Amino acid sequence: MFGLAGASAALVLGTSGSALATDPVSIGQFSAAASCDGSKGVITVTDTDATATPAVVTVFLQNNNADLRRIGRPTPVKGSAEGDTAVFAEQWEPNAEYRVHIKAGTFEADITPNLTTPAKACAADTTPTTPSAPSTPSTPASTPSDSASSPAASRTPTPSASEGDSAAPADTASNAPSPAAQESNLAETGASSRTGLIAGIAAVLVVVGGGAVFFGMRRKGTGNR
Repeated sequence: MFGLAGASAALVLGTSGSALATDPVSIGQFSAAASCDGSKGVITVTDTDATATPAVVTVFLQNNNADLRRIGRPTPVKGSAEGDTAVFAEQWEPNAEYRVHIKAGTFEADITPNLTTPAKACAADTTPTTPSAPSTPSTPASTPSDSASSPAASRTPTPSASEGDSAAPADTASNAPSPAAQESNLAETGASSRTGLIAGIAAVLVVVGGGAVFFGMRRKGTGNR
């Protein structure tokens, strides 16, 4: 009986030792926290496994005890006595709930209870940005005065040789009397409508003069008698 009891105890101790050697990781060696890195939210999972057993950490946002979405990607972590960390960037909302899952070899469990974020979200970054120095405007290819004077110069026509040659006959033609000038000269020499009037006045003067001469001679003859 004593031999059977001793054999049973040895078997139990051997099995326990084998289990400890196979799965040295326990869920108590992991912890999770939500914090702020400036204005950005982060979730940090710390592994304090002194055996440095590789593990993979996966974080899920919970909604009504169900996974709503995974945060980032599964991240490997290797524990140490000082604590090795896996950081997940997450702009978490206040009082949000996250499930943190740990897998190390055959060991697989969730950190309990689930991670609950603080009641106050990360503050927005209000640091004013330094305005950049204004860039120096490039020198224009041409100044406004140059561009304004160019159209004026282009509007001034340059006489060509053909225009100078064609202007000479115009001057020669202007020296010749025009038909209107000839008609005006004819009018001045008597070929006008006043010629008859002048001739009538002259005839009257001739008649009056002749009468004056006649009466004068008659009176002279009377005086001689």
